[in-house]
Amino acid sequence: MWQAWRSARTWSAQLAATRLVFLFALFMSAKTALRYACSMSSLLIIEDDELLRDGLDAQLAQAGHSVTAAADGEAAQALLESQRFDGVVLDLGLPKISGMVVLQWIRKRLPALPVLILTARDGIDDRVQGLNAGADDYLTKPFNMAELQARLAAMLRRARLPAFGGTLEVASHSARHLRVDATLPQAWLGDEALELTQREWALLSLLVTHAGRVVSREEVLESWQSEPGDSAGLASNALEVYIHRLRRKLVDSGLNIRNVRGLGYMLENTAN
Repeated sequence: MWQAWRSARTWSAQLAATRLVFLFALFMSAKTALRYACSMSSLLIIEDDELLRDGLDAQLAQAGHSVTAAADGEAAQALLESQRFDGVVLDLGLPKISGMVVLQWIRKRLPALPVLILTARDGIDDRVQGLNAGADDYLTKPFNMAELQARLAAMLRRARLPAFGGTLEVASHSARHLRVDATLPQAWLGDEALELTQREWALLSLLVTHAGRVVSREEVLESWQSEPGDSAGLASNALEVYIHRLRRKLVDSGLNIRNVRGLGYMLENTAN
């Protein structure tokens, strides 16, 4: 009985210490954390502790992210079924549905969605279990906000690379960032889906991958080829037609496809 009481007191003290350290980290490192912010992403925070949840929401929103929060596993699953997210910050000790079950559920339905576990479970076995279950990163409480920002930025950056089957993204001065699926003919301006043909998607993917650099006509034609000689039948002005179509679809996005005479085309931010 005495040991159980001492164990309960120790756990309560650890939880209180975690909260205090978290608040101190928020206060001391908010400005530092902003240095690690990547382009705006839509994040889902799944955390049952209200203090921690609200603190994460405020700090990540201040860093430029669009943040949605859930207090339990059941609410998290409902949000994941109804909205699109670029990444998830997941606590393991959740009510209703445990964090580990939520992680396994995500991996079955959204295998490419990046997940960072944020938990008080700091044992080696816990970390191994979380990573083996499909987490992309694992951070224990108490934590430093700047480190969390840096880990999130790295995780989201990796997820956007074509080798990871994620999305390519270009930030603009407008709130409607351009995202292009790296493997499927899909793209979005903010939350609005763009209607693209296969060739429009291939062209846009190439321009986004090399944003700020000139892409030659030859590179575009090569990306369109399904087999040698496939581009030979294209009309001489076909590329200009596709460029014109994409420009129309990028109106009010803060991005423009510029014709660099004699060299090719470049996707640029109109604010530059």
